[in-house]
Parts: sequence; structure tokens; C-alpha cells
Amino acid sequence: MKIESLRFQVGLIALMQALLLTNNVTLIAINGLAGAMLASDPTFATLPVTGYVLGAALSSMAASRLMRLRGRRAGYTVGSLFAIAGTLLAGYAVSERNLPLLVAATFVVGVYNAFGASLRFAAADAADAWRPNFRARAISLVLAAGIVGGVVGPEVSKLTREALPTMFAGSYLALSLFGVVSLALAQLLRLPESKAGTASGPARRLREILAQPVAWVAVLVAALSYGVMNLVMVATPLAMQVCSHPYAAAAFVLEWHVIGMFAPGLFTGSLIGRVGIVPVIVTGCLLMLVSAVIALSGIGLWEFTVALAALGVGWNFMYTGATTLLTTCYRPSEKNRVQGFNDACVFATMVSSSFSSGALLHVQGWYTINALSVPFVLVALGATLWAARSAGWRVGRVAA
Repeated sequence: MKIESLRFQVGLIALMQALLLTNNVTLIAINGLAGAMLASDPTFATLPVTGYVLGAALSSMAASRLMRLRGRRAGYTVGSLFAIAGTLLAGYAVSERNLPLLVAATFVVGVYNAFGASLRFAAADAADAWRPNFRARAISLVLAAGIVGGVVGPEVSKLTREALPTMFAGSYLALSLFGVVSLALAQLLRLPESKAGTASGPARRLREILAQPVAWVAVLVAALSYGVMNLVMVATPLAMQVCSHPYAAAAFVLEWHVIGMFAPGLFTGSLIGRVGIVPVIVTGCLLMLVSAVIALSGIGLWEFTVALAALGVGWNFMYTGATTLLTTCYRPSEKNRVQGFNDACVFATMVSSSFSSGALLHVQGWYTINALSVPFVLVALGATLWAARSAGWRVGRVAA
């Protein structure tokens, strides 16, 4: 197939990623606050966030299996239907001031996230089929589409949170429209299915694949990068409310955080190709440590903004590097199983961090949350350097 088809398919996947992140960022902005509005105990304010992440965690392997059997297009179609149903239910739940129902609704929307989490791998599939040396750049470009979500999501939450008599009901209902657009785009996907022939070899057991140091380190770095980022990000709107910052300020901080997460995707793939995977992951770890230091230095708007932006860039470097590294560890016949396991680990970590975020903020405060992030980042940093040494990589350059 001509290279123009590769561009079209990667562009289509990027648009779907933009819609996914618009949904995601809007939910980040409102879920914790909606939970605080409905919960009698502030400790449970982040339960709607936890429901969202838990839905993704518990359905990630099933989503992977469905796409292995029916293809990416079928998977993203099902995911979009869950997005529409879940956001409509969430709008009804907040209108009824029913916290358990809101948690159930965000759980349903989380299934959409489980399917959407593989969009970066879909871009890798397209590149492998038509232009293999474009793989790292395709992954990073799709992740870069999250910039749209970083800008549109906070604006959607600001414009719609008071659109209906019940706070945030309008925001949830607006997201159902994005689900409809995602459903339409999914019908245009024409991704080649990998052929597990003799060239790729028989599929190995997951245990055997993960016995490779680079494989389990890739999963560890991906999970810890998302876990730490999620721990701090989920707490941010609530922490800024406690610190007497207006909602518009919290939306502004989240906007720059998400731009920090995805804007580097415009060049991260090229950077990996030039300097290697390890230096990019290491730089991401260092940026996350810088973020924690800035957050611990004060609670003004400047500290929140710069800390969350640095956190976003650090996450991008760590997560893109880990994703690219993981794609070097499996055969085409093994991709869905490995990708599903990776996403299950990421979502499981996010469940723990999102649930503990609200409780930690309420009991221990903003400073404790940021201080706790440091040892987890150090674990990711140490594991990356250890794997690099044990696998015989040169820390200066690794093929992407």
C-alpha cells in the first residue's frame, strides 16, 4: 500500500487519540470535584476517578482479546459505544446526586479507555506494515495528538460544567458527542492484521517474553510513569481548591500539564531514533524529580503550573520510551497478549494511585503526595539503568 495510506491511517488514529484525550482530560478536571460534591466524606472524593481507571484495568485484557480476534476497528467501535453509554449515565447520575451510580458510570467509560489505550500500538502496526523505520515516530505522533485534548478538555469543562441546573451534568453529556465522533472515525480504519507466519515464529508464553529484562523493565517504567503522574494529577484540582485557587486556575494548570504530556510527541520519536531509548527514559525520570521539587517549594499558581508541566513532559519521555522499548520484545503473533498485559499493569497501578490520591490529600496534604512520588521514580530510573547494563546497551544510543 502507498505511503499516503500510512499517513491517512496514522492521522486517523491521531484524531481518535485526540478524542480519547479530550474525554480523559475533561474527566480528570471534573470527576474528583463531582465526587467531592456528592460524597459525604472527602476521603471518597476521587472514587469516580477510581471507577474510571478500574473499568479500564479490568477490561484491558478482554479488549486486547477482542481486537486480536476481530481486529482494531471492531475494538474501537465497541469502545466508542461504551463511551457514549457511560457519559450519558454519568450525566444522569450527577443530576440525581447519586455517587455510586456516578462511579458505575465512570467505570463504563473506563472500558472506552481500555480500548483507546492501544491506539499507539495501532500506529506501530501501521508503520510495521508499510514503513517499519517510522514506528517510533508514529507512536510519538499519535501520543502528540493528546495536545488537542489538553486544550479542548479544560475548555469543555469550563463551558459546560454549569450548562445544566446540576453542576457537571452538562460536561458529562457533552462528552457523549465526542464518543459519537469517535464511533464514526473507527469505521474508516483499515489496518492490516499481523500474520503470524513462520517468519515471526510461534507465539511464546507470556512468562517467557517477560523473562527478558528489557520486557519487564518496559512494563515497569510504563506503569510507574503513569502511576506517579496519575497520583499527582488527580489530586491537583482538589489541592488547588483547598489552596483557594479558582476553578479556572485549575483548568489552566491541567491544560499546561496535558500539553506537557503530549507536545513532546512531535519530536520524541525522532529523539529516540537519534539518541536512543535509555537516555530518553532517564531524562523523563529526572524531569519527574524536578517536578516534585518544584511542587514542594510552594502552592502558588506558578508552582502548580510549572510542576505539572514538568510532570507531563517527564511522563511523555518515560512512557514513549517504554512503549517503544516494549515493541522490540515480542513477535507479531505475540503483540496483543503482551500489549494487553502491559496495559493491565498500567491501569492496575493507576487504580491504586487514583484511589489513594484523594485520601492522601485529605489526610496528609499536597506535600506528602509529591514527596511519595520520588521513590517510585527512583525505582524506574534504577531499573532502566540496570536493564541497560545487563542487556549490553550503550546508554548513549539504542536503536528504536
